[in-house]
Amino acid sequence: MSDAHLRLAVLTGSAPGSRTGQAVASWTRHEAINYGQFDVDLVDVAEDPLPVLITHPPSPAAAQKLELISPRLAAADAFIVVCAEYNHSFPAALKSAVDWHTTEWYAKPVGFVSYGGRSGGLRAVEQFRLVFSELHVVTLRDGVSFPNVWEEFDEDGEPRDTVGSHTAAKTMFDQLLWWSESLREARQKRPYTP
Repeated sequence: MSDAHLRLAVLTGSAPGSRTGQAVASWTRHEAINYGQFDVDLVDVAEDPLPVLITHPPSPAAAQKLELISPRLAAADAFIVVCAEYNHSFPAALKSAVDWHTTEWYAKPVGFVSYGGRSGGLRAVEQFRLVFSELHVVTLRDGVSFPNVWEEFDEDGEPRDTVGSHTAAKTMFDQLLWWSESLREARQKRPYTP
């Protein structure tokens, strides 16, 4: 990754084998790359999830997983969380990845691409906003949502409404760029401590 670009970590944590989850994550990564302002790192926390029970010190297995994920989150200037909705909330693998980290999130922005049934994952996003506010994260107002996601993507994994989804993504990326640049500059001038 170049130092000229901002570093964006796209976190996803859908159930392994989820065709729709993979399609949404892949589309999000592709949109972020095409936006052209970020070096993009797709972090799939469901591939080898962290334990739900947080221990100090972490178990050897958890420590090994943290060694792979933590530096990637720390290096990011911004985040996008690709989030499904389960029972009006977020997937456990994503929440666990968030909970195992603290300083990696401080004074950085996060955008959301959500998907699910009728609500399009927006109830999960609302819960994540509460969690991220505790971690001193700036959550973006505008995001991308795919209600009834199984109808929104074609057999090639592309959104059926390419104009609407691209427009929503551009709005989110414009906000993410502004916050990323502003907060990175502020962190460089004065390290953030809560």
